[in-house]
Amino acid sequence: MESKELVTLAAQACDEKRANDIVVLDMAEVSLIADYFLICEGSNERQVQAIARELKNQAEENGIDVKRMEGFEQARWILVDLNGVVCHIFHKDERHYYNLERLWGDASSVAVEGLEG
Repeated sequence: MESKELVTLAAQACDEKRANDIVVLDMAEVSLIADYFLICEGSNERQVQAIARELKNQAEENGIDVKRMEGFEQARWILVDLNGVVCHIFHKDERHYYNLERLWGDASSVAVEGLEG
């Protein structure tokens, strides 16, 4: 699966668990870390964990290896590495503190079709 398809699948999985403010950044021109960053937030720890769990399940159901998942127990900032796509699932308070969109301001935003919110 190509990175563009993968980031769409990831965004839809997050949307299914009602993640707020889903942003996809095209990292190809600004970083060697990943092709895309997906950034979203949940309103509490339980929702943040549910979003990460759904993302992991959807990836595995589609034959995609989850390279790494960090921060699940604390559920303040969960990082899910899908190789070409790195997903950052924040608790709403942490998202504003770290402000990755500003930190990676050189990356352009990518619209993802089919999201409810």
